[in-house]
Amino acid sequence: MKLATHLALSIAIAIASTAGSAFAHEKHDAKKASAAVKKEQKPWGIAGDAKAARRTIEIAMSDDMRFTPSNIEVKQGETVKFVVRNKGKVLHEMVIGDKKTLDEHAALMVKFPGMEHDEPYMAHVAAGKEASLIWTFNKPGNFDFACLIAGHYQAGMVGKIKVSAAGASK
Repeated sequence: MKLATHLALSIAIAIASTAGSAFAHEKHDAKKASAAVKKEQKPWGIAGDAKAARRTIEIAMSDDMRFTPSNIEVKQGETVKFVVRNKGKVLHEMVIGDKKTLDEHAALMVKFPGMEHDEPYMAHVAAGKEASLIWTFNKPGNFDFACLIAGHYQAGMVGKIKVSAAGASK
């Protein structure tokens, strides 16, 4: 089988396999609205408070397995409200993290595509819908965001976040 055909087939299977996980994620989102946000320090920051957000960044997700924009710059200490819009026809998500954590989680999602998870650094968005994610970037560094739905991460649905140190100029 040619590589291009094999890749296309793999992506199609991965997209089809997300149909079952869509219900699990959407059902879980209903619980998210009523639950208090868990604030746990991560290497890439901590859950933010909506009142502290001074900046909103809109992120579009599409079925061509891309985020727009895919590169974001913020300053250390900045709380950002991300408005994540799914312009596609299948479930997508935005998960902020470091490469190691995203790689590990993506591998789990391939093994268990219906797994439910709800962390403040994740936004699961059904086709044609939008969600928001509020995050405080209290540590400088280079971080990532990705869609970890099985097959999406592997198809290149990733982005970069550069957090410049407090007091540093861009």
